[in-house]
Amino acid sequence: MPSTADASGGRPADATAVKGVGLDARVQAAALAADLRRHTQGEVLFDAASRGRYSTDASIYQIEPVGVLVPKSEDDVAAALQIAAAHRVPVLARGGGTSQCGQTVGAALVIDVSKHLRQLTALDLSRGEVEVQPGIALDALNSALKKHGVWHPVDVSTSAQATLGGMAGNNSCGSRSIAYGNMVHNVAGIDAWLADGSQASFGPFEQASGRARELGEAVRALAEKHRAEIDAAWPKVMRRVGGYNLDVFHPQSPRPYTDDGRVNLAQLLVGAEGTLAFFRRLRLMLAPLPAHRVLGVVNFPTFHRAMDSAQHIVRLGPTAVELVDRTMIDLARANPAFRPVIESALLGQPAAILLVEFAGAERPPLLAQLSRLEELIGDLGLPSAVVPLADEASQKALWEVRKAGLNIMMSLRGDGKPVSFIEDCAVPLEHLAEYTAALTEVFARHGTRGTWYAHASVGTLHVRPILDMRIDGAQLMREIAEEAAELVRRFRGAYSGEHGDGLVRSEWVRWQFGSRLESAFEKIKDLFDPQGQLNPGKIVRAPRMDDRSLFRYRPGYAIAPLEPVLDWRAWDVHNDPATEALTEPGTGGDPARGFGKAVEMCNNNGHCRKFDAGTMCPSFRVTRDEVHGTRGRANTLRLALSGQLGADALASEAVREAMELCVGCKGCRRECPTGVDMAKMKIEFLHHYKQRHGHTLRDRMVGHLPRYAEWAARLPRLANLRNRSPLLARLAERITGLAANRRLPEFRRDRFTSTVPTTRAGSAVEPGDRQVVLFADTFNNSFEPENLAAARRVLAAAGYRVTVIVGSDGRPLCCGRTYLGTGMVEQALSEAQRTLDALLPHVRAGSTVVGLEPSCLLTLRDEFLVLRLGEGAQELAPASLLFEEFIAREAKAGRFTIDFRPLARTALLHGHCHQKAFGAMPQVEAALALVPELKVQAVESSCCGMAGSFGYEAAHQEVSLAMAEASLLPAVRAAPADALIVADGTSCRHQINDGAQRQALHVARVLEMALP
Repeated sequence: MPSTADASGGRPADATAVKGVGLDARVQAAALAADLRRHTQGEVLFDAASRGRYSTDASIYQIEPVGVLVPKSEDDVAAALQIAAAHRVPVLARGGGTSQCGQTVGAALVIDVSKHLRQLTALDLSRGEVEVQPGIALDALNSALKKHGVWHPVDVSTSAQATLGGMAGNNSCGSRSIAYGNMVHNVAGIDAWLADGSQASFGPFEQASGRARELGEAVRALAEKHRAEIDAAWPKVMRRVGGYNLDVFHPQSPRPYTDDGRVNLAQLLVGAEGTLAFFRRLRLMLAPLPAHRVLGVVNFPTFHRAMDSAQHIVRLGPTAVELVDRTMIDLARANPAFRPVIESALLGQPAAILLVEFAGAERPPLLAQLSRLEELIGDLGLPSAVVPLADEASQKALWEVRKAGLNIMMSLRGDGKPVSFIEDCAVPLEHLAEYTAALTEVFARHGTRGTWYAHASVGTLHVRPILDMRIDGAQLMREIAEEAAELVRRFRGAYSGEHGDGLVRSEWVRWQFGSRLESAFEKIKDLFDPQGQLNPGKIVRAPRMDDRSLFRYRPGYAIAPLEPVLDWRAWDVHNDPATEALTEPGTGGDPARGFGKAVEMCNNNGHCRKFDAGTMCPSFRVTRDEVHGTRGRANTLRLALSGQLGADALASEAVREAMELCVGCKGCRRECPTGVDMAKMKIEFLHHYKQRHGHTLRDRMVGHLPRYAEWAARLPRLANLRNRSPLLARLAERITGLAANRRLPEFRRDRFTSTVPTTRAGSAVEPGDRQVVLFADTFNNSFEPENLAAARRVLAAAGYRVTVIVGSDGRPLCCGRTYLGTGMVEQALSEAQRTLDALLPHVRAGSTVVGLEPSCLLTLRDEFLVLRLGEGAQELAPASLLFEEFIAREAKAGRFTIDFRPLARTALLHGHCHQKAFGAMPQVEAALALVPELKVQAVESSCCGMAGSFGYEAAHQEVSLAMAEASLLPAVRAAPADALIVADGTSCRHQINDGAQRQALHVARVLEMALP
């Protein structure tokens, strides 16, 4: 079987550089960093936390880089390459850092092009080409191209975060490769730097000159020399991305490299994983954007029938045929964001579904193709097995589920995880059913199972057996890989069909191509990169795939003991790799009692780097810094908890820096496919950090707000004096850090709980079906009591009996939100227990708790469940609804029957982050839809940037406003003067008022306006 020792080719193995052995880290890194700071304008990151964050990608590997450069210009890259060459330090190009095979980790200078080098530099529609810098993400490019009616059609599932440089380096493929080909078929030219910093342009061979011509001639000579081996050993499938594209001179794929048969030298660099050159610009081919698409979802009773049918379906000319198996269906159902989408595509309980897409310029022919699909499936013995989806919205939603396939699989709790190493073997379609059946048997023999999904159209199905890489995963990985390789050989397929070689498959290059072609690949590497500077240890001269010293969970890895303040036991479980069954919470052996395992759920997929719809991750969207994304924070926490940032690092400044800009939006709670809940993790961090470093005056001002609010309401002129005195505001900023140019919310004498009848906790409870407890949160109660008054009036008008509960001492109830946000968890627990004790008797008597402020009410459904409040919190959570959720539920049941007056106006709606995180926005729109003639337009926005006290703090004001300016404030400014601006969050309304000088209203106020 493959080994590093016999693959060295007479030169020092690049595996040495991969591990960083022999590097005098302190002296060499310091000298390199000094030169980079002197000669570039980029960000030079050589601290331990930054290097740790760049030591992983979406693979099982972790290798600490020498340092990181985030270049601001192309000149920075050229200078860095020359500096690194002078220091004899390898260089590793990095985009989104989402490689699944370890391509973007190594003991090298990592150059991250994703922050600044992301421009569309030229567009030639007449030639159907676009030129881009390597750091631009695919979705960003296609968004810019959409208005021209074209797109770059290599639509990988990670399109929101995958950079074009990474896609070209990896030879990415995507769901529609059956129609458009792989990345290698869609690259027209590449301008690149060679290892010494010199530039070369790679394009059509006959037009090549200079160094590119020399290299092309040398590679052509190798191709001629090895013509026989190429003809004999090269996989004859379209999905082959292993090795270098030496067959560019004698194409072996069913789909030729170019339509006219000409040789394009750029295709030598595609799939080379940054080992031959560093991309400067890419010239990409474009395709007309399909005007119409239709989707047929074929439901199969067995997995085998789905696989056997693929070869027949492709004859209908689809643009995609994608598989989703039973396990993934069940996992999607368990995700609240995906459940309604996947269920809309199912007929009964299928063992697998195939998503079959047809696209074109006219709709009628596509509907005809959809009918032919239904006929074909009927002829195959499955009548009425196709769910047609002809509308764009439902298709897009289902594609999002499919695109999240890998990440859905990775949401499995416990140490065993689906591991990427044989996940993209490709076989001819006629062998697909037999191959998948045989590989399933291999998994079973080794006591595990795999989840299948992806590209049935081209015989590349992604499958990852569940292995525990901390225990016996490395051994099982080797055994399964060897058996899988024999199956690939039997069915004349390709061992590496889409995700590249990297660290996990490079040692298999010899197995796939033979020793003579492996030697030719090494010569190509030496021609382009004589000193082995560029991403060493990938494709040639590679380490063993199961070298545990390169693993993220290497020997000796351990989470340090920790007593968390929140209850993380749900994550502290073991899983059975054969059944995926979980043990009881708290039985997983995590020394951090589940917190460590929760942090480790991040698999580095990078979905938090997206810029499309949704909330996650607002701080990354405005900074584009790795440290300020969910992934960066999770990696920092993992490094700290496992001692890789020093002893007791959880309360360190390195972790504080990573958590600093987390606004607790909870976007990751819903949108991270692996379930990383950074908002809760920040609460946990703040508790430990503040335990060591103490609370600031600002912490106390914010945290204790619920307890001094009633006193401030008695002296509002004094409490609000700071807003009216610039001198006091400036002085207060120096003392508290609250920005002088921000108006703070103003305390009101007419607090809601002071102006309406209230019921003290412990009083007699009256049962009844139409009983509502209106939760008077601190913010609306103290600053905008008219919102609570409006809600009370609307509910009463609908026939509900509204009760307002206060504590037994008369003080209003509090969810503890302000305490949680400042790390005062013990005080939050005290308030939560007090609130639970007051509300639970009413809930048990049949009342629903209705709240207005999303961050407060939803604390009852979220944080209360991890504050160790007992079973009572489990009872309270489902009975606690936002005002709009309650109205939407009651209206749907026919119990909310107000005939609202028409409001012939536009309502521009901004959703609070927590509303989005809990999927409550449809209910908000449903409540507003009860008002005749009110035209609701939802703003496609992330976090408003205020996030409680975050936006009031001088240190965060710039970031806060940048978040708001991303989409919210421009939309508000563009709204008609008579439009209603609707925002349920107190902070959101203040940000809109400060940033756009428009008053925003709570939904309760809008409904009150429409009362008859």
